[in-house]
Amino acid sequence: MPPQAPFEIPEPCAIDKVPLPDGEAIVMRRHGNPDGPRLLISHGNGLAIDMYFPFWGTLLREFDVVVFDLRNHGWNRVGDIYRHNVPQFAKDLDRMQAAVTQRFGEKPTIGVYHSLSALAVSVSESRGTGYAGLFLLDPPFCKPGHTYAEFDEMVEFASRMTRRQATRFQSVEDYVKLLEFNPFRRAVPGAADLAAQSTLRRERDGAFVLRCPREYQAQIVDYLTAFAALVDFDAMCCPVKVLGADPTVRYTYLPSFSLTGILDWDYDFVPEAGHFLFVEDPETCARRVREFAVALGLLSA
Repeated sequence: MPPQAPFEIPEPCAIDKVPLPDGEAIVMRRHGNPDGPRLLISHGNGLAIDMYFPFWGTLLREFDVVVFDLRNHGWNRVGDIYRHNVPQFAKDLDRMQAAVTQRFGEKPTIGVYHSLSALAVSVSESRGTGYAGLFLLDPPFCKPGHTYAEFDEMVEFASRMTRRQATRFQSVEDYVKLLEFNPFRRAVPGAADLAAQSTLRRERDGAFVLRCPREYQAQIVDYLTAFAALVDFDAMCCPVKVLGADPTVRYTYLPSFSLTGILDWDYDFVPEAGHFLFVEDPETCARRVREFAVALGLLSA
């Protein structure tokens, strides 16, 4: 049965803090079935992995699920903005993969990454080495039917909008109302509440602020085009499944300038779902993960 709203994230089987070379640390949490194949899951720009629970909570019976927030997001403290960039996230993902193996042992692992983390793993030095496969949710490589210049214009627009977003809220409910208007208008009930709880922290004066500050999010968007252009589909070292948003839905992405660029990748999309497909249709996303695991020989059909 899929998790039901209001969502309550269960206590993890284990919590560990992974130290990084620059003195920062990333908290990882283990849930689910320790005897199942492993899923290593992370999130998109400005988000938090807890808000993906309607999706990954559906996978706990079959899979050994390890979740973590990117640096400066979620459970992690906010560090230096200088190191808040795609190359640093790519290095962090490689380190997290190694840390999970060291902490919980060797086993076949599928990396499940959305948006920013999907882009980071695609340009990392490892290029998927050590994974049984990569399952990428709506990676922000390029929107269909647009030239590189048009994609760049859309990124600049997104950067301006990010810098205009509110940074302080008097209550969680105020932020929930904003999310329900856009972009969570198609999300399952309770998803906006979960997102607000996962991405806000309370200040001493009682107000709520974004756990990942606005300027950190905008800095990622500023350089998105450059790193999207660096993705080499032929260089990946493991099978890759891409599950995108519906290309007819506004503000969604497809994984290349043309589908001819990903002939070696298994691509599909979720009808009527946008960039937040993991809360708009979490059951379909989870089902596709299971199907990918079956195709890799990690689960029985």
